[in-house]
Amino acid sequence: MTRSSSTFVLVPGAWQAGWAWQPVARRLRAAGHQAITLTLPGLADGDSTTGLHLSDTVDHVVSEIDKRGLEQVTLVAHSWGGYAVTAAAHQLIGRVAKVIYYNAVVPKRGVPLTGENEDYSDMIEAAVAASPDDTVSVVIEQVPTLLPDQSAQAQQLFFELLVPQPGAYFTEAIDVPDITALDIPAAYVLSEDDRALARPGAEFAARLGLAPVMVPGGHQSMLTHPDEVAQALLAA
Repeated sequence: MTRSSSTFVLVPGAWQAGWAWQPVARRLRAAGHQAITLTLPGLADGDSTTGLHLSDTVDHVVSEIDKRGLEQVTLVAHSWGGYAVTAAAHQLIGRVAKVIYYNAVVPKRGVPLTGENEDYSDMIEAAVAASPDDTVSVVIEQVPTLLPDQSAQAQQLFFELLVPQPGAYFTEAIDVPDITALDIPAAYVLSEDDRALARPGAEFAARLGLAPVMVPGGHQSMLTHPDEVAQALLAA
């Protein structure tokens, strides 16, 4: 890697694993950077979801950076992954060079995802109540919201890759302020046709005093427009 290269740690959103970031990660590596795609607890195919809490995702991000001995990391959060990344940054002071939110929640202290949107809250609480293991699953009818510019065949393939999300990841909150309290540079990258966030992405960016950098595509544009997303991360 070059002297000016960075280490990108890419954290996926709900129902997804490291595979969601692979197209972008390959492009970051081709540009001379290290890129690590994480899979959070309970979100690998076949993982147990029993007893998992939001704090487990934070611990996982921190431990993965610790065991690799990484320094000057650029943490990148997709969607719900903003919770884990925000809290992890508070435990990695001095080792995080930048935080980038990509179509992501910028969480408020003490406010879970269910507190950001009443419709989300009702949907999540009903799903958890109906689930035998307190998880939340995507139904096929919701997939066009995530991939609005893709064919029915592509949407079906994406649906088949998703796994149930531990319900506590949506109903629990983090107990730290946003990263403006850490004096860490931040950026917000937003897809032009994102329809899946609990609030408009511009509102989340404004919580950090930022205007979003726009890229084409929908909520999953790291899969459908990886060139543009990778370039936005590099330029952020």
